[in-house]
Amino acid sequence: MVEAPLHFKTISELTLLIKEKKITSVELTSYFLERIRNLNPTLNAYSLICDDRALKKAQQIDKIIKNGGKLGPLAGVPFAVKNLFDIKGNVTLAGSKINYDNKVAKQDAILIRRMEREGAILLGATSMGEFAYDFTGENIHFGNCQNPHKLGYMSGGSSSGSASATSAGIAPISLGSDTNGSIRVPASFCGIFGLKPTYGRLPRTGTYPFVDSLDHLGLFARNIPDLSQCFDLIQGFDEKDHVCIDRENIDTHSQIGLGIKNLRIAKAGGYFSTKNFPQAKKAIDKVCESLSVNSTVNIDGTLEGRAAAYIITNVEGSSLHRDHLKKNLSDFDPDTRDRFIAGAMLPGSWYVRSQQVRKWFKEKFLTKFNEVDIIIAPATPCTAPAMGQKKILINQQEELLRPNLGYFTQPISAIGLPSCVIPTIDEESQLPIGVQIIAPPWREDLCLRVANFLEKKGFSSPSPVENNPFFKTGKI
Repeated sequence: MVEAPLHFKTISELTLLIKEKKITSVELTSYFLERIRNLNPTLNAYSLICDDRALKKAQQIDKIIKNGGKLGPLAGVPFAVKNLFDIKGNVTLAGSKINYDNKVAKQDAILIRRMEREGAILLGATSMGEFAYDFTGENIHFGNCQNPHKLGYMSGGSSSGSASATSAGIAPISLGSDTNGSIRVPASFCGIFGLKPTYGRLPRTGTYPFVDSLDHLGLFARNIPDLSQCFDLIQGFDEKDHVCIDRENIDTHSQIGLGIKNLRIAKAGGYFSTKNFPQAKKAIDKVCESLSVNSTVNIDGTLEGRAAAYIITNVEGSSLHRDHLKKNLSDFDPDTRDRFIAGAMLPGSWYVRSQQVRKWFKEKFLTKFNEVDIIIAPATPCTAPAMGQKKILINQQEELLRPNLGYFTQPISAIGLPSCVIPTIDEESQLPIGVQIIAPPWREDLCLRVANFLEKKGFSSPSPVENNPFFKTGKI
């Protein structure tokens, strides 16, 4: 078996190298910073590189080791965050030049603080779609974030840079946000694992908001043990986020090896049918075969639930940016601008009705968990489209691509269910495409158990190095 290169090693492998003094934290951090400098000009995954901060933290860890002190479980592990997370001393851009003149953040976002408390080292902030209203990875202000598996193709969004960076091996762990699919879509396109926890599980304190009713924070990793370990370490109530629920943390890392025995697993049917999405169908079929799944559950009301989420997104998003729409209209990305304008014109009664429909849909969906423990659904209708593509076939009708990349993810976000994306490869295009593993509220442990089982079955993050000539140019 070929040993993984340093940039694709797991957290446990990296921390062991540091603890056994086979590499210093400074050397590991410098390695990743150099790799970022080499790859980022092409990938555009990072919008901010925190060289000095990262090296200072690495020096602190090496000093602890030298003095025989106690190390955190993530000691020396580099990570990155979407650029809507506050980073002390920097302006939080949220993917828009409109924020350039804002004041710098006075402190880090709470999840950054929790990662660093465990010894992790922040490398920087990653690219994203403007104000998180994006599924593509395209950004008119700061350039497009490339898919490491095929340059010129979408990385997905809006957590585009986080997914691209983790896929390319320039951030072993990255944090992102998911309002309608902004973790799961880029995880699908970039061929990595992405976790959107239950709504209210992870505090959003210190992050730039998009849609208060729907915003989640989550993580990307190249393997499930890393994903579950970091998820466990950053859980915890924070009263400054009014939707964060004060409940006992869940231990997923010790449970991922339990397998799928006695779990009732079914495929989502009806709205989630893949008969008109050949790439998604092949991905679902592979996963269901590996899980020996032959039952289907139909969830009524999904179309209405997604429509409600779309209206809620437009109304709340436009409300947040009303002043900018009045004063800085020409500074917006036209795609973002037009949807915000449309949202600002919707009647208030539509918003109220949408929240009612959302609640109704959640109640209908939750009844299915009386029958099953896990529901399998596609993550995206297709593999990554080419940059600039504007249309997509949805149920044999040509539709706008940008909103419909979240066709399968948006209904799940609307009702706050935990979902983990696992990667598959489409044999024809040789591009990744993901599958969602959906569990009842607060049962991220079940998502991750099934994902870990599938990873051991071969559903692992493919290395872009094998598929992309860019990585063979000698730049790394």
